[in-house]
Amino acid sequence: MTSWLGTPLPRKEDPALLTGAARFIDDMAPVPGIAHVALLRSPHAHARIRSIDTVVALEMEGVIGIVTGAELAEGLRPLASALRAPMTYYPMAVDVARYVGEPVALVAAVDRYLAEDALEAILVDYEPLSAVVDPAAAAGDEAPKVHESMDSNLVHQRHFCYGDPEAAFAVADETISLSWHYPRQSCTPMETCGVIAHFESHPARYTLWSNFQGPYILHGLMSAALGVDGNRLRLISAPSSGGSFGNKQAMFPQMVMLAAVSRLLGVPLKWIEDRLENLQAGSCASDRADAVSGAFAADGTLLGLRYDNLMNAGAYVRAPEPASLYRMHAASNGCYRVRDIAVDNRVALTNLPPVGLNRGYGGPQFYYGLERLMDSAGRRLGLDPLAMRRRNIIPADAFPYEAPAGATYDAGDYESVLDLVAERADYPALLAERETARSEGRLFGIGMAMGVEPSGSNMAYVTLAQSPEERAKADGRSGGPGSATVSFDPSGVVTVRTVSTPAGQGHATVAAQIVADRLGLHPDDITVNTQADTFTSDWSLASGNYANRFSSVVVDAIALAADRIAGRLRRIAGDMLEVAPEDVELGDGRACIVGVPDQGLPIRRVAARAHWHPLGLPEGEPAMLRETAVVSPDVLTSPDEQDRVGSAVTFGVVCDLAAVEIDRATGRATVHSYVSVHDCGTILNPLVAEGQVLGGFAHGFGAAFLEELDYDEGGNFLSGSFAEYLCPTAPDMPDIETATVTTPSPRNAVGSKGMGDGSAMLTPSAIANAVADALGREDIEIPLTLNRLWRLAQA
Repeated sequence: MTSWLGTPLPRKEDPALLTGAARFIDDMAPVPGIAHVALLRSPHAHARIRSIDTVVALEMEGVIGIVTGAELAEGLRPLASALRAPMTYYPMAVDVARYVGEPVALVAAVDRYLAEDALEAILVDYEPLSAVVDPAAAAGDEAPKVHESMDSNLVHQRHFCYGDPEAAFAVADETISLSWHYPRQSCTPMETCGVIAHFESHPARYTLWSNFQGPYILHGLMSAALGVDGNRLRLISAPSSGGSFGNKQAMFPQMVMLAAVSRLLGVPLKWIEDRLENLQAGSCASDRADAVSGAFAADGTLLGLRYDNLMNAGAYVRAPEPASLYRMHAASNGCYRVRDIAVDNRVALTNLPPVGLNRGYGGPQFYYGLERLMDSAGRRLGLDPLAMRRRNIIPADAFPYEAPAGATYDAGDYESVLDLVAERADYPALLAERETARSEGRLFGIGMAMGVEPSGSNMAYVTLAQSPEERAKADGRSGGPGSATVSFDPSGVVTVRTVSTPAGQGHATVAAQIVADRLGLHPDDITVNTQADTFTSDWSLASGNYANRFSSVVVDAIALAADRIAGRLRRIAGDMLEVAPEDVELGDGRACIVGVPDQGLPIRRVAARAHWHPLGLPEGEPAMLRETAVVSPDVLTSPDEQDRVGSAVTFGVVCDLAAVEIDRATGRATVHSYVSVHDCGTILNPLVAEGQVLGGFAHGFGAAFLEELDYDEGGNFLSGSFAEYLCPTAPDMPDIETATVTTPSPRNAVGSKGMGDGSAMLTPSAIANAVADALGREDIEIPLTLNRLWRLAQA
């Protein structure tokens, strides 16, 4: 019988995308009479709004209505924050604009062109105020206050201690410290954000169509802000999404804004974000001012770690922040055996846009410290990068491995990963090539980065921002359930429904492969619907597309639902063939007697009986064939009193090795070779997996060499187009060799772990380590632009 899982099946999604038949949010017009929205945004990083004059703009052709922030706030509750600080956050500025690009007014018109014209006729009287953009400066006592209601811009501070880091540092032979600034970066999806909002007065309810990716825990925040019960706020995802990488999860303030204005103006509204808006005020990764120290024995053993993390949240702490500080917290040992760890986390407000999810979410910043430290320590102690990691990795016989801060690593063979990296890179030859280059006076360096990739997040890890005493006073938080429905219709056709809202990851293809194997069908016979509709879908707070949860959690629900359907098919077919259910096997589209392939029935015929002849089913067998499965991984526990938490379901491992040569005269860096090895458990579809690795590498490569959202000291935005915010294009990308090691996860029915973020998290560190090795210095910060590298090469 044919087995589909693990087959490089071309993606089911691609024909519609390649022929232009896919439907994105901007293609949709679900209700008549839609007005189009343009947003007037603040040109100041910090300014008091004295007045807004809309008289002339309201009289312009095609203008339906204009709503200011003050008018919007009259009918809204503030958006909730994970931190309890005296700051009020509305989707539009009310009295004070706190960053360049913050909306101050909304124009609705018959089309977007007329709405944009009307923006120019709105007169806003601003009183400029002092601004602060650097998180270290903002944390100081003398910094301008972003919110006048607060005594300090420092809105969060917590200290964590696991084991005895003081003792580890006291006995260390070498203590190595690094500090750096990590820049703000966007993930620049091809398709920007989009929302269509429709308010109906009888009964009072809101319907929103969008390319929102979830998680749907934010549904509760939206309904609370709008002041309606959850069943009066319907969220429907677009059929297709042109990428997200975290960017679209942060669009919920705009969703609330359009819903409220639709009620105020009495018309449905549509807003499609343009590229300037996306770069200027969309979701981006937080810039950080971080430091790390490592305690090492003379043989290279890592004894202890100290992290000092200062995160720039922007003008508001927008949910789910400060989660980016805590996503990697439970795995703060990385892939190493070190048990003694101290962590200091701080969050500062500045006059920059609020931050949010970006591919790898907190991982690139975390690994830039840990993996830069490992290579730096190796150079100090005379060990090459590979030897440093062999000395410290978790051994294969230690799994499942309990990390000091609470994560449980499910499965892994890190030694085999290192062996494969060395083999694919031809490591001895690469070391010899470096020596030859240096003897000739060339700047040639080798760098590595290795780390775990957590997948299937616990919705409770962000509550580490609260002390154990604060958590004890609140209702508990835990878990990250996934759901799926598999059904046969009366014609015998299979449909799979999930709420995984993919943005290009091939969920429909892989879901079809999983179900096809279990039901004995061809993947082409299976239709997969991955859209979310909070009125009709089986969704939970954890639903959506983030943290690689599809391949760590959702696949388990799909497999479980399909197995239940398969069991029912065997019972019905056994009754029809007059054999026991266990004597029926499903394969190649037929239900046959085991060992007698010519005695069987088409599966479609067996399934149809559950609809057309329910009284002819075996005793106790219900009519219709439909099964919904919900899985709730038991490792996703609440944080304990020692601030330990099971933060994710599976933990893959990624190891990247980079060799870089820098031209002294020009500063140009050439990636001589790059190898990336992943252990993501069972490979569900090799084509999809390879695409995820290459896509993650492109994000990490851009972060390493090009990408930075830039502001001047006054908070003015300097990267408003792709002429200033540089992203890598196809000709820029170097060759990359990829390979996999497979240690199946015991956490789901198919043995898969999450993947896709690993290269985005590790590539900046691997390249920075290679550059540090080439230049013989440790004060390396990204992006490693041509100018920056030229200055370093000249020095």
